[in-house]
Amino acid sequence: MLGYAVSTPSMFPMALGAEARHLLMTVSGGGEGCCCCVRVSLYGTSAARRRSRAEARFPAAGRAAAMASGGGTYRLRCSVVGHELDVRGLSQGLFPPGGFVSVSRDRTARLWAPDGPNRGFTEMHCMSGHSNFVSCVCIIPSNDIYPRGLIATGGNDHNICIFTLDNTAPLYVLKGHKNTVCSLSSGKFGTLLSGSWDTTAKVWLNDKCMMTLQGHTAAVWAVKILPEQGLMLTGSADKTIKLWKAGRCERTFTGHEDCVRGLAILSDTEFLSCANDASIRRWQISGECLQIYYGHTNYIYSISVFPHCKDFVTTGEDRSLRIWKQGECVQIIRLPAQSVWSCCVLDNGDIVVGASDGIIRVFTESLERTASAEEIQAFENELSQATIDPKTSDLGDINADDLPGREHLKEPGTREGQTRLIRDNGKVEAYQWSVSEGRWIKIGEVVGSSGATQQTSGRVLFEGKEYDYVFTIDVNENGPSYKLPYNISDDPWLTAYNFLQKNDLNAMFLDQVVKFIIDNTKGQTLGNTDTGFSDPFTGSGRYVPGSSSGSNAVPAPDPFTGAGRYVPGSASNVVAPLSGVVDPFTGRGAYQATDAKAENIYFPKKEAVTFDQANPTQILGKLKELNGSAPEEQKLTEDDLILLEKLLFVTCNTSLETPTAQQLQTLWKAINWPEDIVFPALDILRLSIRHPSVNENFCSEKDSIRFSSHLLKFLSRNRKQANQLLALRTLCNCFVSQGGQRLMMSQRDTIMSHAIELKLGGNKNIHIALATLTLNYAVWLHKVNNIEGKAQCLSVISTVIEVVQDLEAIFRLLVALGTLISDDTNAVQLAKSLGVDSQIKKYASVSEPAKVSECCRFVLNLL
Repeated sequence: MLGYAVSTPSMFPMALGAEARHLLMTVSGGGEGCCCCVRVSLYGTSAARRRSRAEARFPAAGRAAAMASGGGTYRLRCSVVGHELDVRGLSQGLFPPGGFVSVSRDRTARLWAPDGPNRGFTEMHCMSGHSNFVSCVCIIPSNDIYPRGLIATGGNDHNICIFTLDNTAPLYVLKGHKNTVCSLSSGKFGTLLSGSWDTTAKVWLNDKCMMTLQGHTAAVWAVKILPEQGLMLTGSADKTIKLWKAGRCERTFTGHEDCVRGLAILSDTEFLSCANDASIRRWQISGECLQIYYGHTNYIYSISVFPHCKDFVTTGEDRSLRIWKQGECVQIIRLPAQSVWSCCVLDNGDIVVGASDGIIRVFTESLERTASAEEIQAFENELSQATIDPKTSDLGDINADDLPGREHLKEPGTREGQTRLIRDNGKVEAYQWSVSEGRWIKIGEVVGSSGATQQTSGRVLFEGKEYDYVFTIDVNENGPSYKLPYNISDDPWLTAYNFLQKNDLNAMFLDQVVKFIIDNTKGQTLGNTDTGFSDPFTGSGRYVPGSSSGSNAVPAPDPFTGAGRYVPGSASNVVAPLSGVVDPFTGRGAYQATDAKAENIYFPKKEAVTFDQANPTQILGKLKELNGSAPEEQKLTEDDLILLEKLLFVTCNTSLETPTAQQLQTLWKAINWPEDIVFPALDILRLSIRHPSVNENFCSEKDSIRFSSHLLKFLSRNRKQANQLLALRTLCNCFVSQGGQRLMMSQRDTIMSHAIELKLGGNKNIHIALATLTLNYAVWLHKVNNIEGKAQCLSVISTVIEVVQDLEAIFRLLVALGTLISDDTNAVQLAKSLGVDSQIKKYASVSEPAKVSECCRFVLNLL
């Protein structure tokens, strides 16, 4: 019960029978997150109903735990002074044990070690390296070179600084982001994930950027690497969370109504998020939101999980640290600073908090580590002297003239964190009830509240939304509390009805609740309050969302099975062997399985693999047959067909003759046929692109975008498989000449992102072509040693190898993997961080073809 109250009892009609109801409502000047507070007592209602509602809101175990512990028993351990400005980030340290690292707007990072005798912390050293404020920090796990780990900090200067624990200057600086780096997370094998205001996240290994995660449309405020290798999370100001697997976005989580500010990992399959909408959400990585937690009344900036359990802590713009156990907020600790930016939980369960006053405070449950009575009193004195602006606080509208005096504090509170306002010597003071202490603790003085009602700027946050009023309702003296949010534009009748229904309260209270709302909002309304509900009890006129009428398109028949014997993707079209006597790609010729000590003949691959086999007679026959089905304006003349026949002869027989411009124009005309009949023309393109002159013509700088865009449109998942296959094979064959190589490398991101979509199909020839495209990229990335390109290729391999079953496709992916990581320790580490080693181990036991297991073992030896 908050503040001064006026009671207005009222009896319900006798029609209620023996179960007479009595509703007692009281109004106060302000409270936790509310403009007005209501206490409701329901005398004579069913005990079973009250019990069921209490159990529904407070699970038995959680409520018992909260009550037994006094709602949590965290007390001040120490205040750590050293930073000159806001403490924006905190991270538990690896060394020294029990220590932590902090970063601040004062452009420094500081390493703190526990000072046992004094229950406090001592600064080990102060690290500098950023030219602007430092906003985030994380610890990179130990390795053979740095057994005590490394410290990574991100700043407003767009940089990430990497520090050892022995030097105040950076070991090296990571550059690449184009705006503030605001979040960092580390994973196995030294992997570092960063999020930035530039809307991207980046994956780093040692001093190299391995890949950039693009997809968010606003700042990436939060990042986390999940325990399962290759999985990463990003939270953004675009209100979404994205799950990335091996560098590709696998899923987008929606539900938050404002900027996502923090992420925390609960397990391999669950995580938490917090946001500016004042809510916390618990998610499964499969996409389901399991639970929403409310309690904060302003932005939530930081969230951290207790070790070995699913309890957690949060901090935010409402001056509070909140401790959550078994799904309930069991303790609220107010701080003498408006913005509580950061928190982390140490291994011993102590909580470290950083705030806008530049002071770090540590709270503990341990009696041995609890601060002295003098230190606690000093903290409370500091808290009591804080000023609270009603325009930005959660106290709501305040009429100082109506507030009671100090005698009101003799009345105990009813729940943890309850706030109460009193008037003392012309000042308005705010107090918070501590269940564990059994007393009211002063949390500050409300400024600008003398005399008349102070209208807040706002609006009150409740369950992530803003309201003009949020009434607090207590059921009986010891019952649970309920919130009744209300906007002056709402229909009071409908609001009251929905409140009673939601909380399983008797509908006969409707008139009184409505009267109370009207009386305490002075009947304010905005615009037309007609909601369209003629009767809120029957739901007349309610909105019923419609269902989608869309349906998935059914793929058209595969032209491979149609009339004619020309089947470009059939097994009879054997892929041409690689040059040399030994052919590891087909196992034919002189190739024999080797023993474990044999020389690695598989990788690194030096030259691109092409698709050369063809039957020109069948291709031309099918082209002529389908020409009759072409639209009149696209039909080929007899002369056109002769030109294509000559082109096919020149390119299939590796003639030195140069194809004519007229032949190439005719080929371009043919590959623009309708989708149903274009595949023989694409097959001619696939063979022709191997000729240096054709390659240079189609892939030249002036025509490259037109050419690549035309091929990429065939790679959409809803396109015909024949066209998908031939477009992929054409892209593979582009690698034979310099013009094609330039095109393929310049368009790598776009081409690979389109091609990988075909992994879900069941056509093994498409899978082989996709694996070959990846292999050809690996060949050229190995030559130029492009680490970011290698990272993208490794990501594709990790993604594709999970769904492909054909062993020839698997083999080519293994060769690509081996080529990428050969002679490159950074690529080896990145492949391990993506979990590729565990993905391929099953192929080490494949007996036939032997080349699969042989190649797999060579790759695993490198990893």
